[in-house]
Amino acid sequence: MSLHVVPLGGPSVVGLRLKDGVIAVPALSSHVRPALVLAERETRELLASAGRNDVGLDGRFSAGPAGIQVWDGPFNGPSGTHGTASHLGSVDWSYDTPAKHYVTIYRVMVTQAGVDAGETTLSILTAVLALGGLSADGTRITLPTPPARDPFRRLAATGS
Repeated sequence: MSLHVVPLGGPSVVGLRLKDGVIAVPALSSHVRPALVLAERETRELLASAGRNDVGLDGRFSAGPAGIQVWDGPFNGPSGTHGTASHLGSVDWSYDTPAKHYVTIYRVMVTQAGVDAGETTLSILTAVLALGGLSADGTRITLPTPPARDPFRRLAATGS
């Protein structure tokens, strides 16, 4: 079987070559239903804790503005590259949803390396939430609903 890159009206991809004998396996992902909603301050604590346990500091987490990646160990490659560390999965979120000062975790993903290591979407979510002392069980999933977004807020503020 051969795969060929065919641009469909977009820019051409130069330098992309698939390796012989390698099978592309999509990551396992789970859209969190119902979505897990955290207060923005809880998310800041998750990010701060992930920073203290960063892959560049002998930890296993890599935090960014849209979520936290979980790795099997610290980065040990030259110049801070991942080296032999494997990306196991990640937790993705968006800010100010469903209302300002809240963060919605909408997806948990497990890579093939994570599946091979016995990880699941629940174990990845549990590892990330534990950074902030939070649990994926019980009342965290059924968090009380934050205030609804007011669709008329802008109209009331402008007097329209």
